[in-house]
Amino acid sequence: MPKIDLQITDKLAWLLSKPKRIKIAVGGRGSQKSTGVGDIMIMFADKGERICCSREYQNSIDDSVHENLKQEIDRLGVEGFTCLNNEIRSQSTGEIFYKGLARNITSLKSLAGVQRLWIEEGESVSHKSLKVLTPSIRSSAASNLEGEDSPEIWITMNRGNSSGAIAQKYLKRAEASLKKIGYYEDNLIMVVQVNWRDNPWFPPELEQERLDDFENNSRAEYDSIWENEYDDTVSGAIIPPEWFDAAIDAHIVKGFEPTGIELVSHDPSDLGPDSKGLVHRHGSVVLNVLEKDDGDVNEGCDWATDYAINNQVDAFIWDGDGLGVTLRRQISEALTGKKIEPHMFRGSEGADNPNVLYMPADKGKKDIKGKTNKDTFTNKRAQYYWALRDRFYNTYLSVVKNQYINPDDMISLSSSIECLDKLRTEVCKIPRKPSGNGKIQILSKIEMKKLEIPSPNLADSLMMSLDAPNISNLANIELEFDSLWN
Repeated sequence: MPKIDLQITDKLAWLLSKPKRIKIAVGGRGSQKSTGVGDIMIMFADKGERICCSREYQNSIDDSVHENLKQEIDRLGVEGFTCLNNEIRSQSTGEIFYKGLARNITSLKSLAGVQRLWIEEGESVSHKSLKVLTPSIRSSAASNLEGEDSPEIWITMNRGNSSGAIAQKYLKRAEASLKKIGYYEDNLIMVVQVNWRDNPWFPPELEQERLDDFENNSRAEYDSIWENEYDDTVSGAIIPPEWFDAAIDAHIVKGFEPTGIELVSHDPSDLGPDSKGLVHRHGSVVLNVLEKDDGDVNEGCDWATDYAINNQVDAFIWDGDGLGVTLRRQISEALTGKKIEPHMFRGSEGADNPNVLYMPADKGKKDIKGKTNKDTFTNKRAQYYWALRDRFYNTYLSVVKNQYINPDDMISLSSSIECLDKLRTEVCKIPRKPSGNGKIQILSKIEMKKLEIPSPNLADSLMMSLDAPNISNLANIELEFDSLWN
């Protein structure tokens, strides 16, 4: 028998090392993941397995991987396959057939008994489809009696949006390991991250296309296509991913230390899907970002004030719009005698220092040059998000363009922050809202929710941290300290 040239990269081969309920290959363009998994499915069908290939939307057989599998069978030169108009059969009784998920969700219950389900373009699978899908792929009664392995679900995908069904259910738990070593495994899932660098068959024409995209596309577009990053930008987003990335460990890159006020800012939430957010900032350096998924608004407040007390910060800021307005007494009592200044942020209020001229970081913006704060911003939320934008832009100019920027006008994010990826997703999805009066306005959380943009609790906490209060206690402490040396 001639040697079969299976195009399975080393990383994809790891998925064959042991049985697992869910196996995911996530990667960008040119990673060879679809061809490799297609070759694996042909190999299983040659051994007599029944395999279903699916994707969320499949209006006809032309939308499936049918033609690609036929071409691979021809290229590999394997014998014993019969390629029909809408299925492939092997002489060993193996079968490959196709189903769309979205429009045939009830028909998934007929999939009991398949040995493999291959989902292509997994980033498009809806939460509804995934909920019905996984319990539908199960062993038949006969195979259970014969002691066969449980059926496997194989998924090939780009990362897509971080709020996607598979990203939330499976990739979220794997991201830290994928970032470090490119693999993840637990009792349920195996995940491998593959990119164009992992593909020994990466063709020169794709390399030419990749380099062209690198030169001419935005960083976010290039990263989502080729580098397997989440595509978390939205129309009108005020902070691009390349600015955010430039801020990671910027204080180390540019050689400045955190100085000035140290504070904690907290975005509260009650029971429900939204997390509580917390940011710990010292001067221009963000030391920590945390979230709390459980507990009610009062438990979340205790969690945040305890953190502030334990870290002996100078100020505690919280969102006073909505639920936060009820926390004033709880916070005051928690911080009494702790030398921590409580400060309630009200994003719905008018801009701070209304008659002061706003000087944008990107001074070429003629539409806002020379206007007062009250004529520039709709409210404090817009004002401080724009101040955050200015800091990220300044940091980008300093780190990437090597321009001199005062560190007091920059922002640096410690790479040790556990929620850094989620913070990136939220910060880079804050959109500007069109305003009929020419003022800068940011979409509210309610408006973002209607666009299926997750609640930016971490991003809001970071934004609020810029509204640092005047700390009289801190000034007195500094005076006392100076007097010791005079």
